[in-house]
Amino acid sequence: MAYDYLVLDKSSEIPLYHQLYLCIRHAVEKGHLKEGDRLPSVRRLASDLALSCTTVETAYQQLCVEGYLRSKPKRGYFARGGKLGSPERTAVPPPVAREPVLPVRYNFGSDCVDIGSTDIKIWRRNVRTALNRQDVLASYGGPQGEPELREALAAYSFSARGAVARPEQIVIGAGTQPLLSLLCGLLEKENAAVAMEAPGFPQAEQVFHDFGLPVLKLPCDEDGIRMDALEKSKANLVYVSPSNRVGTGSAIPMSRRTELLDWAFRTGSIIIEDDYNGELRYRARPIPAMQGVAEGRSVVYLGSFSKLLLPSVRIGYMILTPELLTRYLTRAANYNQTSSKVEQLALAEYIRSGQMERHLRRLRKLYSAKSEALLRCLRAAFGKQADILLQETQLTVLLTLHNGKSAEELRRLALEHGVRVQISGGKILLGFAGIPLGDIPSAVQCLKEAWS
Repeated sequence: MAYDYLVLDKSSEIPLYHQLYLCIRHAVEKGHLKEGDRLPSVRRLASDLALSCTTVETAYQQLCVEGYLRSKPKRGYFARGGKLGSPERTAVPPPVAREPVLPVRYNFGSDCVDIGSTDIKIWRRNVRTALNRQDVLASYGGPQGEPELREALAAYSFSARGAVARPEQIVIGAGTQPLLSLLCGLLEKENAAVAMEAPGFPQAEQVFHDFGLPVLKLPCDEDGIRMDALEKSKANLVYVSPSNRVGTGSAIPMSRRTELLDWAFRTGSIIIEDDYNGELRYRARPIPAMQGVAEGRSVVYLGSFSKLLLPSVRIGYMILTPELLTRYLTRAANYNQTSSKVEQLALAEYIRSGQMERHLRRLRKLYSAKSEALLRCLRAAFGKQADILLQETQLTVLLTLHNGKSAEELRRLALEHGVRVQISGGKILLGFAGIPLGDIPSAVQCLKEAWS
């Protein structure tokens, strides 16, 4: 038999079985060996090529596993598949031009926290304690989250936010988006639509779009979504952030919350309450969560810890209504937990030991001082040239500068002067969670120089 397609180099560092495997694979892919062609027996090929039977058998077995050959008992090995066509060449898009990376001295990004505000030693100790538990390292986490953390969160959410939940109603995940994805899978999506305040919330909107749920951005007044617009929309889901309305810096007043709850009870609809940083209000006492006012009916509550601890600690939680909990439990075993089991147990201890409560008190004082310093410096620097809006629980300030420059141009000029800012709704967004308190005056002075 001719072995033109078998070219082996016994002096090569590549093992002979792998060379043989590559030669036969290439012959099948190029059509030199066609569907049903019989290959020599292991003994015959080993003899003809002066190889060991083990070498040939190892190559044949790998080819069978990958589907290039088929082994038929007492008959031998046969080629499978056929010649692979050459894929069409597609034009490679040109590389996207990127901004040069400029050094950042002052960071007003909303995606970071001041590392000095977190007691890393205590958090590290709790993580180490969890790692020392053999049962933790040797088992998967529960799909709903660790029971220890769910028990701690049931007590925490009630004391900090007035939310009402039994541990079994709580589902833990790696932040708001994974939890929203899980929630969307539980919803009855026929004729479903989600209403939210304009301008919306892109991260949540993306999840709803991914699940085929139309998003209706409804007009609002000074109190929130207009109830007449909500009634006309025929939406059966509404997504709200009652403690921190985007772009307003205000909370939804109790009168509008009551109207929303009455609408949900009457129509059988669901309110998704995103309580992002609801416990971080520092100018007044935090406003109780809608979920607690509703006594757990018709409201799905979402909470997270990205700004309370560290953005890298990806833990959020969701409190389901009794009806949605029943649906969830029928399929819970088919879900995987997205949040680290070790970090869940560390957070459970952090809450149980009282460290979270003490940490919250420190953060409220710190963010109160930071927001006052930032507002004072901005007013002194820009005066009537700027509109300044504090978004308290979002830990940001929205700045509209009346100097004829676009928000994008202002962002670029700031970066050229070593200050990172962001854009939101065509305005400059200054996050003060991550910048040290002592750096705020110098940072604002840099902005004044950049924008003058």
